[in-house]
Amino acid sequence: MAMQFPSEEDGGEMSEINVTPLVDVMLVLLVVFIVTAPLLTQVVKVKLPKTEQTEPAPDKHVAILAVTAGGEVQLDDKTIPLPNLEGELKALQERDPEISIQLQADRAALFESVAKVMASAQRSGIDKLSFVTVAQ
Repeated sequence: MAMQFPSEEDGGEMSEINVTPLVDVMLVLLVVFIVTAPLLTQVVKVKLPKTEQTEPAPDKHVAILAVTAGGEVQLDDKTIPLPNLEGELKALQERDPEISIQLQADRAALFESVAKVMASAQRSGIDKLSFVTVAQ
């Protein structure tokens, strides 16, 4: 379809419909539909059975890293100053390359303390870090 421009001979008006704005509106509606369609999925509500809480099997490749309410850091029940934590974790990683850290943080602990501990773990090369929570 070629676009025609009015000339002095034609009388000035075009008799064709400009479909460009219509296509623009349709594309916007298509994008809106594509974005909102996944959000409209229905969730099936299931009542899960209650079970007794069990302790996980002991693993020799796990170390417990805890942050207390006062901001103290404990690695396997041994208090470690925060500046020395990275070195301790590097030594632990060198002794056991398969080590994974379970991070326990007191609910009253400041997020800043927990974030510093997580950053130290990352800088030390620990790539397996999990958070441990208590069921209420």
